[in-house]
Amino acid sequence: MAWCLCAWLLARTSVPSLDLSGLDVQHYFSQRTIDRATSYWRGVEVLWLASVAATLVTLVVLARVLPPRVRSIGLGRIGSAVIVGMVLLVALWFVSLPFSFFQLWWNHHWGLGPFDILAWLSAQWSSLAPLAISALATIVLLVGLAGRFRRWWLIATPVVVVVAALTAFLAGWLESAASHPLRNPQLAADGRRLARIEHVPGTPIRVQKVSSWTNQPNAFTVGFGPSTHVVLWDTLLDGRFTRGEEDAVIAHELGHVRSRHVAKAIGWSALVVLPLLWLVALATRRRGGVGDPANLPYVFLVLTVLGLLVTPVENVVSRRYEAEADWHSLNATRDPASTRKLFQSFGRTSLEEPNPPLWDYVWLQTHPTVSQRLAMVEAWRERGKR
Repeated sequence: MAWCLCAWLLARTSVPSLDLSGLDVQHYFSQRTIDRATSYWRGVEVLWLASVAATLVTLVVLARVLPPRVRSIGLGRIGSAVIVGMVLLVALWFVSLPFSFFQLWWNHHWGLGPFDILAWLSAQWSSLAPLAISALATIVLLVGLAGRFRRWWLIATPVVVVVAALTAFLAGWLESAASHPLRNPQLAADGRRLARIEHVPGTPIRVQKVSSWTNQPNAFTVGFGPSTHVVLWDTLLDGRFTRGEEDAVIAHELGHVRSRHVAKAIGWSALVVLPLLWLVALATRRRGGVGDPANLPYVFLVLTVLGLLVTPVENVVSRRYEAEADWHSLNATRDPASTRKLFQSFGRTSLEEPNPPLWDYVWLQTHPTVSQRLAMVEAWRERGKR
């Protein structure tokens, strides 16, 4: 009961009840734009399905092959866990490389970014170290606790949540260090004005250079409390968007800050981690539990499957928060024409599909569909006429 109450409180948003169905996308997009987006996303969906299948097959093979070898290592519980963890991480990293490469090529094929293999390899390699450090630390924590306590998940959950909160907090400063201030004085003034309207004055707005590897525009909110930052990709400021459209994006991100969505995401992790760890403990009990390093491949497999099952729920929450940020943006800018034009441009600049298939919507879409976002703009405009 308490869990359901907390979930309900975290899921609440300020968006009024709106009917966002029935929008005629032909009124907003040409048939060629729709067909291009559909073709692009069919390739993305195939790559995602193939990647998930390859990951699952790899983990099944490792779960069968590694355990007998692990028990002969003789390095103790923690030492063996580190070795097995490194093998698993490297294997999964190598399995993911071909799909990442094909995604790079696919985006380039559709004009969404350059085909810079060296930059891609550098990015893949640089991402491995922080991933390995965080993953190995988590592995050592779980194996160590499971080896000493029967109900280890009760102890591990608050630790994992605290680490997640610390990571989210520090991410604000790290992203700030990897970006530069907004140099356009007019846009910077708009940002300060919109921050005051959104009741989050003083929120820093930074720009991150990404044009060397993608042409797609984007922005995000990172950190919480004093580390909060709004970060715009430089591809959003390359002249393809009007000042009104750029303001709509800034107001959207400030809407995330206003609604404390990063902090709420940490709250969701607190709700989700406990049952997930309990299920992992339950699934591995007959094999000797998580405290046995030989079971780590099976633990990874169970977590991957559970992650796939939880993803639709995560996406529902994410779409609710993104819709709330859109609503805040409309209220702050009071410029539905620019917001509508921004959403229409996504069909060209990011090949966003107005109405993706249901399974795609459930598992891959973290934002409302372009059709739903346009319908919200029209609903806001109609409410303003009353």
